[in-house]
Amino acid sequence: MTLLFSDEDVAALDAPFTVAAVRDALLAAYEGRLVAPPRASAALGGGRMVLTAGHLTGEWYGFRSYDTFGLPESGQLVVLHDARSGAVRAIAVGEELGSRRTGGLGGVAVDALARPDAATVGVVGSGRQAWTQVWAAAAVRRLREVTVHSRSVARREAFAARVRAELGVPARAVDSAQEAIRDRDVVVLATTSTTPVLAAADLAPGTHVNAVGFKQTDRHEFGTDLLDVADVLVTDSPAQAVAYVPPMLAAVEPYAGRLCDLGAVLAGAVPGRTGADQISVFCSTGLAGTEVFLLDRLARVGAAAR
Repeated sequence: MTLLFSDEDVAALDAPFTVAAVRDALLAAYEGRLVAPPRASAALGGGRMVLTAGHLTGEWYGFRSYDTFGLPESGQLVVLHDARSGAVRAIAVGEELGSRRTGGLGGVAVDALARPDAATVGVVGSGRQAWTQVWAAAAVRRLREVTVHSRSVARREAFAARVRAELGVPARAVDSAQEAIRDRDVVVLATTSTTPVLAAADLAPGTHVNAVGFKQTDRHEFGTDLLDVADVLVTDSPAQAVAYVPPMLAAVEPYAGRLCDLGAVLAGAVPGRTGADQISVFCSTGLAGTEVFLLDRLARVGAAAR
């Protein structure tokens, strides 16, 4: 029987479960068990259909599809197939699975790269992606305070209120990105800006940065100044980083030689943070197959409950 999950179902996922699943996916990809090619897209005139696919060898394969038409009721589709029979085991429709997966990636990065005593988070952006980053960070660090800035006063005030209500973490909205990131242990960039929203000079020593928004050479929410000061530079999919057209800013010289695989850090194959004052930067690309990996875990829970 095919299980069907809505956004309401996916929203019941807790952050520790999600972070653990995504960590397993990153390790599986690094070890070669998860086949995760760069995303593909088809131009359809006025928009594109985008496909990410993955195959956990011998267990399942599947895909996520979404469009760029920008229509008000557009939703993503994630489909999980059994690798032995080809049967569709589960389908998720909506936005939550993708955004929670992205939050999970950010949570793994914070856990692997931020200082063990990191307790403050500064956020630039107040949308769904910004929320799941903080949601996941709270699962791997004991947070003391969150500061948030976005262009909309109402949205940033609502974001801070949600952090206080749902995560039990003190939070406040502030009037500038500089104020949001100043003296923070972890900084989250989750904007739609195509030009830098922070100056690296405003970061405190030892800060970890999760960058979720645009990061290509022609449009980027951070500049090369951040990459220049980064002692540790990591992404979840080096293959996707170079497959962007144009490529990701951190995947071209002089930065490409320093860009590491988060899965390799988790496996202990390359070092992550080695000093308390180092700046670490995670450039999130959305490793293909991770949405299906999370759907598989969700389907296992759903099947057990029936």
